[in-house]
Amino acid sequence: MCGIVGYIGRRKAYPILIKGLHRLEYRGYDSAGVALINSAGQLNVYKAKGKVSELEAFAADKDIDGSIGIAHTRWATHGEPNTQNAHPHYSESERLAIIHNGIIENYAVLKAGLMKEGYTFKSDTDTEVLVQLVEYTQVNKHVDLKTAVQLALQQVVGAYAIAILDKTHPDTLIAARKGSPLVVGIGEDEYFLASDATPIVEYTDRVIYIEDEEVVTLRLGEEVDITTIGNVQKTPEIKRLELSLSQLEKGGYPHFMLKEIFEQPRTLTDSMRGRVNVRQDNIALSGFIDNKDRFLNAKRIIITACGTSWHAGLIAMYAIEEFAQIPVEVEYSSEFRYRKPVINKDDVVIAISQSGETADTLAAIQLAKSKGAFIFSICNVVGASIPRMSDSGCYTHVGPEIGVASTKAFTAQVVALTMLALCIGREKKTISKEQFVSIVRELGQIPQKIERVLEQNTRIADFAKTFTYTQNFIYLGRGYNFPVALEGALKLKEISYIHAEGYPAAEMKHGPIALISHEMPVVVVAPHCGTYEKIVSNIQEIKARQGRVIAVVSEGDVQVRKIADYVIEVPATEECLTPLLTVIPLQLLAYHIAVVKGCDVDQPRNLAKSVTVE
Repeated sequence: MCGIVGYIGRRKAYPILIKGLHRLEYRGYDSAGVALINSAGQLNVYKAKGKVSELEAFAADKDIDGSIGIAHTRWATHGEPNTQNAHPHYSESERLAIIHNGIIENYAVLKAGLMKEGYTFKSDTDTEVLVQLVEYTQVNKHVDLKTAVQLALQQVVGAYAIAILDKTHPDTLIAARKGSPLVVGIGEDEYFLASDATPIVEYTDRVIYIEDEEVVTLRLGEEVDITTIGNVQKTPEIKRLELSLSQLEKGGYPHFMLKEIFEQPRTLTDSMRGRVNVRQDNIALSGFIDNKDRFLNAKRIIITACGTSWHAGLIAMYAIEEFAQIPVEVEYSSEFRYRKPVINKDDVVIAISQSGETADTLAAIQLAKSKGAFIFSICNVVGASIPRMSDSGCYTHVGPEIGVASTKAFTAQVVALTMLALCIGREKKTISKEQFVSIVRELGQIPQKIERVLEQNTRIADFAKTFTYTQNFIYLGRGYNFPVALEGALKLKEISYIHAEGYPAAEMKHGPIALISHEMPVVVVAPHCGTYEKIVSNIQEIKARQGRVIAVVSEGDVQVRKIADYVIEVPATEECLTPLLTVIPLQLLAYHIAVVKGCDVDQPRNLAKSVTVE
């Protein structure tokens, strides 16, 4: 959600900034802009509604000179998407320019005060209020820019990652963060700034992750200077990026989403590497081993997440309760943080987030920590805020996920959570050795079985054309595959803009069956598991009402094949692992329907990859 890029060095800044914005397009945005200080000391700001390419076209005949600059992709919060509200924003005197991710919650009060002081505003944004506040502080307190930023941010309520330029100091770039990610890249006599590492990896693998309420000063010829907003000096911790440029390219696929769907056999292998030992029938999770007693003594496990990660949490609830015999609650982070939940010191809270920056999940963690709960996180991005805030955790190690609609991150989260459930159950002796060994061995086979599912891609693409003009879908599943139905419906909504709802199959006759007709396709996730006969009955109820059925079944299925309109087979596996196979056809189905409809698969409208605001 929103993207920040900054550069200060000896090279031309504009090409680096624009390339960085393109790298950040996956985050979702509706406008883009750039600010540059040229060799004559002029501060030039160029903005455009729409894609980064629109900004490039607008700036084609403009002065883009300068070796220091900031750039931004905006996802609208305050004010509609247009050039006026796009970032960067000038201050009143046009001496300063700012870009900002996040939300300033008390912007209206600050704005009213500044207007009384004679300041005028050209946009509807909270961001313009912040740059005016910085300038007001700088002028009236007679302080330098860094101090003005520190003092201004002490008055701010909300979340922010900012970068700010002052044309009277063309050798300095100031940035700060609270609740929104920011990373500094260290090159040879140059610095890079970004909201995540993707724009930086091409130039350096040495980075500093800025912490909450820290202000960083980047100045040519000097070391990185970091202080808190209260002016406490901090020592920068330089880390190495675990990211390669090739991971950010499409690799011959038409879309990142399709590439990431097909990467899943490899990414799950990577996620299990060093953890699942099939030869020794063992699972080793360091985050569990180092904190074994917290899990074994837990009276309750609370899982908190949003969107696709919440669906992974639902699957984990089935696994943890089955294998570890610990009660589990799965909470939407956005609701959990506000409903005054009862949290005890012997609770374990598992936070799940692909990006590790999800604002609502971060807030849920903060609440749980304040109550003394133990925090265990499942995250994909090394060094992100959520794992840094947690007591322990597990990285999924699937590499960058560029497509906004999550695919490979979801299956890796399910694998990580399943491994955790098995580890707890083994130590508690609430799972038999035979079942544990069987699941461990089957985990080792999952990547190859996903490859077999992916072989049906062409056939799924062919029959997906049938549903190009469909307006509504229902997805049904039971047990471990009920969350898969929810996830399949979400994928279709996200990228094809077709309304879709997921339900437990048995709930269909408690309302949704009223919708069934020839115009309402129903996707039924029906592998040969414990509730198979029940879900066959549900399919028969649908067919009796002229519904069209797309069924995901186990290889060799006979009963469902006789009554379904379309059948996609997946290899047989342990019931707890079926979601790893049954979700793949649903990812492909959503992808191909969206492609046929001409939708922007990788960057769906109104969506952002990393949701860093409430």
